[in-house]
Amino acid sequence: MSDIVSPAHGDPAADRGFTVEEIDTSRPHPARMYDYYLGGWDNYEVDREAADRVIRVHPQIRDSARANRAFMQRAVRDAADSGIEQFLDLGTGIPTSPSTHEVARESAPDARVVYADNDPIVATHAGARLTSAPGTGFVLGDVRAPAKLLADPVVHALIDFDRPVAVLLVAVLHFVRDDEDPAGVVTTLADALPAGSRLILSHATGEPYEAYEQGRTDEAARDDVLNVYKNATATLNLRGKAAVERLFGPFRLQEPGVVRVPLWRPDGPVPTAEEINNTIFYGGVGIKE
Repeated sequence: MSDIVSPAHGDPAADRGFTVEEIDTSRPHPARMYDYYLGGWDNYEVDREAADRVIRVHPQIRDSARANRAFMQRAVRDAADSGIEQFLDLGTGIPTSPSTHEVARESAPDARVVYADNDPIVATHAGARLTSAPGTGFVLGDVRAPAKLLADPVVHALIDFDRPVAVLLVAVLHFVRDDEDPAGVVTTLADALPAGSRLILSHATGEPYEAYEQGRTDEAARDDVLNVYKNATATLNLRGKAAVERLFGPFRLQEPGVVRVPLWRPDGPVPTAEEINNTIFYGGVGIKE
């Protein structure tokens, strides 16, 4: 019998029967590192050690993760308020409440949501925290193969592609290398969607905030962070604002365009320029016409 791998805090892997061969605990996984940044417990020692190396050189990463999560919630709420009732959350990561379906159902009680991620540990937690709700599903798959994700039976059971869909690529495409064609991922998704659909996207950057006079890029810290992710299951590929804007492809950007995530339609006090400079994520929402 194959050994079963379980995280340090509980045994969700055993619940689903994932084996050593199916779960890579020899290298940190970005989804589990992100869970640690958010204060979660669903991670391994290898993930925590890697995340702590990032925190040492960029202690604001936890604030950035929280700001990115808040952006996702505002963008999903905005989409639901506009009448969208279908959501594809690709690269969902370890579930953190409120999740996409919880936010969407504040405005659209019948909203249907399909989550997808390539980490079996995420699949385990999805069963307990996401897909136990009616009208939700999970696909174990990779965003770098969008056509395969779109063809999954779970997607077709819940998503009607004759009606608008909001696709979430939140903190995902910076783990897709240029040679893996992140723009092509978006194009493939866009081709499957009807007019009125939305793309909710955020992406890490190494650029300083343009409205902060003292802003600069700490190249040594940036390189240290990139080196951490070189040893992870996916590399980190920082892109500038112009490159992130191009990723929207056929989607028309909503106001205020691509901005640091705290500046996208804030529902509370706007952080200072210095705090925004320390927020590493750009975010935006596009509409397919």
